[in-house]
Amino acid sequence: MYPVSNAFLDAVKANTRKYYWTGRITTTAGTVYEFDQEDMVKGSGYITSQCCGSTEIELGTVYAAEMGISLFSEINRYTLEDAKVELFYHLQVAAGSYERIPMGIFEVSEANRKAKCLEIKAYDYMVRFEKAFTSLESIGNAYDFMVLCSTACEVTLAQDRTTIEAMPNGTENLSIYSDNDIETYRDVLFYVGQVLGGFFVINRAGELELRKYGNTPVLTVERKHRFTSSFSDFITRYTAVSSTNLRTQIAEYYALDPDDGLTMNLGVNPLLQFGLEETRRQLCENILNDLAVVNYVPFDSDTIGNPALDVLDYITGVMCAVADKKLSSAVGFKGICRKVLIFALVGIGHLLDTHIFGEAGVLRTRRHHKKRHNQ
Repeated sequence: MYPVSNAFLDAVKANTRKYYWTGRITTTAGTVYEFDQEDMVKGSGYITSQCCGSTEIELGTVYAAEMGISLFSEINRYTLEDAKVELFYHLQVAAGSYERIPMGIFEVSEANRKAKCLEIKAYDYMVRFEKAFTSLESIGNAYDFMVLCSTACEVTLAQDRTTIEAMPNGTENLSIYSDNDIETYRDVLFYVGQVLGGFFVINRAGELELRKYGNTPVLTVERKHRFTSSFSDFITRYTAVSSTNLRTQIAEYYALDPDDGLTMNLGVNPLLQFGLEETRRQLCENILNDLAVVNYVPFDSDTIGNPALDVLDYITGVMCAVADKKLSSAVGFKGICRKVLIFALVGIGHLLDTHIFGEAGVLRTRRHHKKRHNQ
C-alpha cells in the first residue's frame, strides 16, 4: 500500500469525497504537456494492474500495468511515440487541503486521434523487458541478474544489493542451464523472482521492485463498503513445492510437516539446475518457507475505491454466514489483493455514484494459475 496519511484513509471511507486527477506527458524530445480534470473525457480513464493470472497466485509473475485515457487535446499524436505519462490522484482530506499520490509512470504504446479527443493507451516499464535475452552464460547471484536485466532494459532498481542478498537464496550463485526456454529479459525476471520467493512489478516511481507475500494486513474492508462479494469454501495454504530436475528428469517434491495444504508447482527453473543435491534442496526449501506465509480465503469483491492500494496488499474483513434467511454468525476472512482496477474519473462523486464506483475497487484473489506472464 502506498504510504498515505490517516486523514487520507478516513476521507476514502467517508460517505462522500472530493477529488481530482492531474497528469503530465513528456515526449522523447523533452516537451512537457500538463493536463487536469478539465482535459480528461469523463469516464474514459483506467489503470489496471495485477500480480497473477485469473485463477492462481504464482511465484515469479511479471505483469505489466496498463493505462488508458482520452484527452481533449490538440497534441500531435505522432510526437507521443514512447512518451512518458504520469498520473496523480488528489483527495481532499479533513483539513480542506488535498493530498496527492502518484499513480504510476507509463510509456505510450498507442495514440489515436478522434474527432474531438486524443485516445492514449500506455504500459508501465515492464514491457521494456520484452527485449531478447542473449546472455545465456551469465553467472552470479539474484541481484547480479537483476542488475543485468535493469541495465539492458534501462529500468532503475527499487532495491539495493544489501536488501536482496539478505533474502533467503539471495547470496547463492546461480547459472542458466543450457536447456531452457528463456527468450526475453522478462523470462529471466520470472525465474529470478521464483528463486527469491516473490515476483516483480514496476512500482509507482517506475522502478523494478521485488515483492513478496506477507501476512500483515494493510486494510480492513467493512461490509458496508462492499457492493458484491463471492467467497471460496476453501482456504488457500501452501505446504509443498514441486520442481523438475532436468538432469535426472525427476519432479522433486519438498514439503513441510505436516503436509496438509496445496502444492506449488515451480516447473522447470533453469536457475535451479546446477549445484549439489543439498544446495538444490536448500534453495527449494527456502522458496517453500517464503510461500508458507500464504494463508487466505480466495474471494472476489467490488468495494469502494482506494487508490493507495497496490497488488499483493494483504486485506482483511468480515463475511456473513447465513442460515434459514437469518444472520447466524460473522466469519473473518483474509485475502491478497490480486488485481487492482482504477477508473480515473473526474469530478465530485458520492461513493455509490458511478462517478466514483469501481475506482481502485476490484480486489480479487484466486487459487489456481496457468499463465506465467501477460500484459
